[in-house]
Amino acid sequence: MTDYRIGIDVGGTNTDAVVMDGDDNLLAKTKTPTTEDITSGILNALDVVLDDSGVSEDELDYVMLGTTHATNAITERRGLNEVGVIRIGAPATQSIRPLLEWPDDLAEAIGNNVAILDGGHEFDGRLLNDLDEEQVRAQVREFADVDAFAVTSVFSPVRDDHETRVAELIREEVGDDVPISVSNEIGSVGLLERENATALNAALTSVASEAANAFVEAMDERGIDANLYFGQNDGTLMSVDYAIRYPIFTVASGPSNSVRGAAYLSAVENGIIVDVGGTTTDVGAVTEGFPRESSVAVEIGEVKTNFRMPDIIAIGIGGGSIVSTDGGVTVGPQSVGYKLTEEAKCFGGETLTATDLEVAAGTIDIGSETPDVDGEIVEAAREYVRERVEREVDRMKTSAEPVPVVIVGGGSILVPDDIAGASEVHKPDHYEVANAVGVAIAQVSGEVDRIYSLDEMDREEAIQHAKDEATDNALAAGADPESVDIVDVEEVPLSYLPGNAVRIKVKAAGALDH
Repeated sequence: MTDYRIGIDVGGTNTDAVVMDGDDNLLAKTKTPTTEDITSGILNALDVVLDDSGVSEDELDYVMLGTTHATNAITERRGLNEVGVIRIGAPATQSIRPLLEWPDDLAEAIGNNVAILDGGHEFDGRLLNDLDEEQVRAQVREFADVDAFAVTSVFSPVRDDHETRVAELIREEVGDDVPISVSNEIGSVGLLERENATALNAALTSVASEAANAFVEAMDERGIDANLYFGQNDGTLMSVDYAIRYPIFTVASGPSNSVRGAAYLSAVENGIIVDVGGTTTDVGAVTEGFPRESSVAVEIGEVKTNFRMPDIIAIGIGGGSIVSTDGGVTVGPQSVGYKLTEEAKCFGGETLTATDLEVAAGTIDIGSETPDVDGEIVEAAREYVRERVEREVDRMKTSAEPVPVVIVGGGSILVPDDIAGASEVHKPDHYEVANAVGVAIAQVSGEVDRIYSLDEMDREEAIQHAKDEATDNALAAGADPESVDIVDVEEVPLSYLPGNAVRIKVKAAGALDH
């Protein structure tokens, strides 16, 4: 098989890229510094792997990108849309306004335009209040200057009628060019967290559009006419159009790519993955080859959300982490990031980093000089890193039993080969580009997470409905219709709700559509 494809992952310090063939053989790899504009770093990495692999631009079938554009925009409060946040749930939900618990600067960055309007449903689909269409139209006109809308209705994962109708009314008022995010397509049950995720998604659509256009233009500039995909939070892929519509699904693609790549490179389908980058170390769990999904609300930019996110613990330790000796030896969380080759002592800079310690110890040979560092400082820093990693590995485990641990990432030299709580420790070949491998081998997926009342339909009908919707979502994300399979079904009875309610989560995945 040919099916040549390139996987690219943009991190805070490095941009990694690999070329793989249709049999998943790795033909070339590179790790280049991330650039401030991100796109230049992508092009630099692309040029290196194409040259090293001998694969020409017109032989490429796919290019996959895991990017930090959305994450950076939220963190830096930069480039975000002004959003009209509309909640359908008055009068029942008026005690807590939308965006109430957001950091002030982030709420201001998206305009802090909020409204609570009549409507919504009960958990079993019964009407909570009638939708007032004239009230909606008046509110949309009041939000005339916003860049995007976020619409959330009470229990919309059960019935999305009101969200769908409000989106139609917005279209009638403002036209087709203004992005509209509806919560039933993004989050799960839990009104405030779902509303937060929807508002963030709406805020990110311009950032996503710019990133996607830059990606497409970069490929055009290199004469690459391939199918383009973005990595998403669950370790699978989505089409460019899908990424523009749902940019929130890209914010944790980096750690997810690493989990998928580490599992593939090590052949460990179930275990703990430790990905040591230039700025942070991400500790996650792999279950049947995919990232384990978080079961609790996840904070993004200090905002609680409840859409699909990997169960990841991030600690501020990486190759670029700054080593401090004030009051004891510590490593991180401050980092020189992508300026490692300018500021680290081994490259002639003035800042002592974790990488400098390994150069001083003789475990790696990079840079232009060997820093003069006291051996006790080196050992103390190594022990600090070991203790932090062991602590997070233990937190990620679901039992006291030892489990396989896979260490990947460009900074993995910082982590010792013996870790407490590990049954075995793997540092597989190509460990330094596991994230790029992960996005290169990824499938396309779709998920659904809904509440069904079994008083309204039987159990088999509810599960089939969820399977059909998950399959449709996978197809919309770019999966080959002939290859989509249901890979996970989770059914949870909700005893705290009346009416024989059940929560059903289904995931479908398939190969890339040619």
